[in-house]
Amino acid sequence: MSDPSATVDYPNPLPRPPGEFEQLQRAWKPPTGIRLLTRVNNTYVGVYYVGTSLLFFLLAGVLALVMRTQLAVPENTLVGHDLYNQLFTMHGTVMMFLFAVPAVEAMGVLILPNMLGARDLPFPRLSMYAFWAYAIGGLIFFATIFWGLAPRGGWFMYPPLTSYEYAPADNADWWLLGIGFIEISAIAGAIEIVVGVLRTRAPGMTLGRMPVYAWSMLVIAGMIIFAFPAIILGTLLLEIERSFQWPFFVAAKGGDPLLWQHLFWFFGHPEVYIIFLPAAGMVSMIIPAMAGTPLVGYRLVVLALVGAGFLSFGLWVHHMFTTGIPQLSLSFFSAASMAVSIPSGIQVFAWIATLAAAKRLRPLKVPMLFVLGFFFIFVLGGLTGVMVAVVPFDWQAHDSYFIVAHLHYVLIGGMVFPLFGALYYWTPYISRKALSERMGQWAFWLMFVGVNLTFFPMHLTGLMGMPRRVYTYADYPGWAELNLLSTGGAFLIAAGVLVVVVDMALHLRIGNPNAGNVWGAGTLEWLPNGDYGNRSIPIVHSREPLWDQPGLSEDVKEGRYYLPGTATGGRETIVTSAIDARPQYLLQMPGPGWSPLLAAVGTAGFFLLLTVKLVLPALLFGALALASVVWWLWGSDPGPSHPPVDVGGGLRLPVQMTGPDSHSWWAMVVLILVCGSIFGSLVFSYLFLWTVSPDVWPTAVEALPGLGSPAASAGLLLASALGVRWCSRRLAADPARSAGPLRGVLAVAVLLLCASLVVEVEAQQDAGLSPRETAYGAVVYGLAALQGLFVAISATMGLYTLARSFAGMLSAQRRQTFDNTRLFWNYTVVQGLVALALVHGFPRLLLG
Repeated sequence: MSDPSATVDYPNPLPRPPGEFEQLQRAWKPPTGIRLLTRVNNTYVGVYYVGTSLLFFLLAGVLALVMRTQLAVPENTLVGHDLYNQLFTMHGTVMMFLFAVPAVEAMGVLILPNMLGARDLPFPRLSMYAFWAYAIGGLIFFATIFWGLAPRGGWFMYPPLTSYEYAPADNADWWLLGIGFIEISAIAGAIEIVVGVLRTRAPGMTLGRMPVYAWSMLVIAGMIIFAFPAIILGTLLLEIERSFQWPFFVAAKGGDPLLWQHLFWFFGHPEVYIIFLPAAGMVSMIIPAMAGTPLVGYRLVVLALVGAGFLSFGLWVHHMFTTGIPQLSLSFFSAASMAVSIPSGIQVFAWIATLAAAKRLRPLKVPMLFVLGFFFIFVLGGLTGVMVAVVPFDWQAHDSYFIVAHLHYVLIGGMVFPLFGALYYWTPYISRKALSERMGQWAFWLMFVGVNLTFFPMHLTGLMGMPRRVYTYADYPGWAELNLLSTGGAFLIAAGVLVVVVDMALHLRIGNPNAGNVWGAGTLEWLPNGDYGNRSIPIVHSREPLWDQPGLSEDVKEGRYYLPGTATGGRETIVTSAIDARPQYLLQMPGPGWSPLLAAVGTAGFFLLLTVKLVLPALLFGALALASVVWWLWGSDPGPSHPPVDVGGGLRLPVQMTGPDSHSWWAMVVLILVCGSIFGSLVFSYLFLWTVSPDVWPTAVEALPGLGSPAASAGLLLASALGVRWCSRRLAADPARSAGPLRGVLAVAVLLLCASLVVEVEAQQDAGLSPRETAYGAVVYGLAALQGLFVAISATMGLYTLARSFAGMLSAQRRQTFDNTRLFWNYTVVQGLVALALVHGFPRLLLG
């Protein structure tokens, strides 16, 4: 079972005196009362996260029951059309934004640290911030349904129906600004997962030995990094259009509503795989444990995960076949829609082969029941997916209940059933008791029968011509009976979910010792661990170490591996190399703190108050968020506060690292990829609008501003970057003697960076360009606004770095803050130069 390609071997360290660890465990005694809110520990945050996402699942399910009751019979008057529009908009929005994506990230935050053999992921405060921003903002957003303020434009919010002309009320703003914190939360979670999976694996856990679930989370985190920026930009553009009448999507002024669809579905279709691939990863963990044999075709399954993630970005026009796009585009996206079924098929056959390879199948347990239900429902959804990938069929079925049926078969089969199987499978990992087998079987059969009874008839009503998104319908032949069946099935699903809720209320008891490895699984999350984490960090030699390394659990518990006690007096984990997981340095984990919670309150308050146009209170909440972030970051760059320590077996590791080896450097690179994706989406918007409305673009070079201003702006950008580079070299060479000059040059660099933006905006104003008159003006000012945002962030980071210098917290050995500031600064400069070339050079190139 071992991976023969990895020959690294590690000696087993000798145990330390046991008293050190027991003392630390007592210091990490589970908190009670209000201190639970401040516990910076991904086990706690993961439990909160999973629980809150399930709460939103229940709330969205209640909305679905109201809708199905309204549709149970023809000409029903239970709810009116306006409330129904709010119900189906909120149902889709809550399921996709507040349940599906947060749930898969929540499971990762909860399971990954122990599965990777780490004490925690590298940024537990970031995870805590992401959770609280999501929970606080999400609950307030959901409450809008009770005051008639919920959005009613569909979870897809297509303009022009959601623009200022046709939706002047605040309902659409609640969607556009209200989900801003959810997008921030998702990206924060993705950064945590990418760096955690790549840099905090147990020594010896090479990429070839990493559990499939960890691979799936790494893939979807990468997808979030490149997919979510499109919807972030789309919501910003539509909110700016609504608030300031910049016509990005107004056809009469050169905009195009299809731009929104491109941006939305570039996020929306990868999102289907963002929620499916982690579920597939869960299935790839459950089946081997239930079969008692390693997963067949491990490498093929990993390649399938990566391939599905890659191909999913070529499918967004799958949702736009009826919009009149060119035939060549239809053919390309139709082929891509069919091709993505190949990676899914590889995984299904690998799971079947694993079950066939089992020497002795164990009794059919609840997790396996949900996996088998997933097989049946998801395969049916996949078959109808291939059908709607055929363009002529899609033209017939589009916007009918056939699409509603396909969507729910894919999402419920591909995500909800594996998630419930995972809940039953991993509950013993966090609970003192496992969930009930009998109640789990009742829940499964109610849900399985309910799903098929609800959604299979919708295929037929769709083919009969029933349109989707209607609040009532006439008594056409066959419609009433099929809709009544669907409504009955929905209540069966609700009954099954209710059984799970009761089961969890009766048997879920968070705490230690947990129920343990009741399934006999082979991966590291089933090691004995306490509130602090594993007693020691193991050395991994295979993909299923609990099966292949006899006595591993006892050795870890007795402290016979790395970090059997505390090396620095606090909670720690080991940072390892990205490819072969060799130990590099010791990471000191933060303790309890209020700053992430307050930052989340500030973030949620900022977005939600902007929704109702309370600008001054929103700015105050924004200031609270910024101050709280500064508070939590202030102690995050401790420098060489501790000499290298012995982590066991004679291995001495540094306690701090700077430069490309630092985990914070990796996180900043991932953040820059997010920023680059946002900017790339805006560049796409510029080129798309120029293509569809060339008449509102400049028709002569004389209509453009002169080259003097963009040249000056570019010069200021480059000068600021050179100033930061000079500071970096002086900091490395002789920081003690150059503190004063360094501070002066950094302050000047901040001013130069800000001046570059002022020069560009003044040039456009002098040329008479208005963002309200044409889409060209709107997108040019949109580029300037985005650059202004990044200039403001870079300037804030520069001032923060200056403050640390004045506090004596900046040196050649204590420079993580400066290195991260320089990385983001250089990105801002490059983005500004590209924007200048696009606005001033591209039109000149076209006009000759």
